[in-house]
Amino acid sequence: MNPLVAGLTRLGLPLAGSAVLGVRGRTSGEVRTTPVNPLRLDGRRYLVASRGHTQWVRNLRVAGEAELRVGRRTETVRATELADADKAPVLRAYLRAWAWEVGAFFDGVDADSSDEELAAIAGRHPVFVITPT
Repeated sequence: MNPLVAGLTRLGLPLAGSAVLGVRGRTSGEVRTTPVNPLRLDGRRYLVASRGHTQWVRNLRVAGEAELRVGRRTETVRATELADADKAPVLRAYLRAWAWEVGAFFDGVDADSSDEELAAIAGRHPVFVITPT
């Protein structure tokens, strides 16, 4: 599904607000891309790693910034990782928006789960606040 979502997003036809994240590889230095679902919540934007501590997460931690692309529009963003204790509201909103696409990666936790249940999985799902550079 990722290649299809990424292809449509590159053409300017994002699926439910998706974007293509481009982040420099920590070893190769080459820009690696993957589709993501940026989340807007309370005036801020977030990237949630629904699949956990993936390569794009590891690369973003080192690079600190990335590009978000939708069609021909490219935006450079700075990324700051949230502490686990601050993730519950973001995870809840993310699951409300995209559970149909990524819910299987959250081990039965959904948008209606308790704060304690969300806190229990927070360490498995990195969350970044993104801001324009």
